[in-house]
Amino acid sequence: MRRISVLFPAASLLIASVALSGCVGTLVDVATAPVKVVSKGVDLATTSQSERDEKRGREIRQREERLGKLERRYEDRMEDCQDGDRRACAEARDIYAEMQLLIRSLPVEPES
Repeated sequence: MRRISVLFPAASLLIASVALSGCVGTLVDVATAPVKVVSKGVDLATTSQSERDEKRGREIRQREERLGKLERRYEDRMEDCQDGDRRACAEARDIYAEMQLLIRSLPVEPES
């Protein structure tokens, strides 16, 4: 009978430690959850310098692509205008005006 009384507390401690290990992990998760939520909210609310740089670079590339398309259309319209198409002349003037607005919004490249 003495053997059973010695083995029973040891077995119960082993079972209890296995059962509680899941609880401790859950308690840690519950305790750190508010911190994780707040830090995620702060991260979403703020923009890092590299993210701002990437966004600005993307905007500049899009403007440059738009300018390239306008230049090609302008050249086509000017050819038609020189052939006597008055409507093409008017379109070329409109395209040129839009190109001038875009050029002003592009940063100046430094001379090397």
